[in-house]
Amino acid sequence: MFIVENYGLAIILCVITMLCWGSWANTTKLTSKTWRFELFYWDYGFGILITALLLAFTLGSNGSEGRGFLADINQAENNNMLSAFIGGVIFNLANILLVAAIAIAGMSVTFPVAIGIALILGVIVNYISNPQGNPVLIFGGVALIAVAIILNARAYQKLQTGSSKGVSKKGLILSVVSGCLMGLFYKYVAVSMVTNFKVPETGKLTPYTALVIFAIGIVISSFLFNPIQMKRPFIGTPVSFSDYFRGSIKDHFIGILGGLIWCIGMSLSIIASGKAGPAISYGLGQGATVVAALWGIYIWKEFDKAPKGTKPLLNIMLLLYIAGLAMIIISK
Repeated sequence: MFIVENYGLAIILCVITMLCWGSWANTTKLTSKTWRFELFYWDYGFGILITALLLAFTLGSNGSEGRGFLADINQAENNNMLSAFIGGVIFNLANILLVAAIAIAGMSVTFPVAIGIALILGVIVNYISNPQGNPVLIFGGVALIAVAIILNARAYQKLQTGSSKGVSKKGLILSVVSGCLMGLFYKYVAVSMVTNFKVPETGKLTPYTALVIFAIGIVISSFLFNPIQMKRPFIGTPVSFSDYFRGSIKDHFIGILGGLIWCIGMSLSIIASGKAGPAISYGLGQGATVVAALWGIYIWKEFDKAPKGTKPLLNIMLLLYIAGLAMIIISK
């Protein structure tokens, strides 16, 4: 199987993860205006599973090092498979709650709360589980990125000029719960995996097998979570399964594409974790929030009509973001 041999390549893969995680949501802007996120989410989950299987039977099955996907899944212990599966379920619930929180409270509330909690909690949990790298540099970098996320949220808040709407209590609660769950899912996947990718321990999963089980957890739990949000959406009217089957080929394809982009990011992150360590891999990946902001600034032109004082916030945000990434990268 394909294995990352050096730290430099691991960091490059983590940066690609960050780009993928910060970019997949753009696919929701490419669907039909009537195509609801609840319907998009089915194809998004299927896209993650399809991509995980393709990677498992290609990169995860070729080469002389490591253990091929089929051989690996046949020897895997149930507790490790369950751990990766739980990681998928936790991520799925966190992701659904995150989108609901954005719909209710807006990005200016949701992102500093949910992603800030996820970033800090995720790095702490993964570092305790597998301590690799200088903790001062890692957590210092995380702190700078967290401040950058808050400034990003403040910039979005400035766009909402003239609005007297207060902070939604429901949106705030959903943001906190989503952030806590998002900060925990990665650990369950990392714990299920081998520590030595070249000479895998018996009973543990290779990254490619862990990714497949993780994706299965997402798809299966969607049959529990998604029908609930379809019947009782946080925003808008209920949608049905018949609405899903009336969707265009383009809408379904774009949903699968969104899952593919996210899954590529996740796969590169866990592949890189062998050299970089889970805390660094996860911390760099969660910088995706600012990548998403860059899409909004330069591609979707969300800040072209922003009030005075917004541009300095964005500039400081970018500087803190770059400095935080640099600290995390040099921590090992």
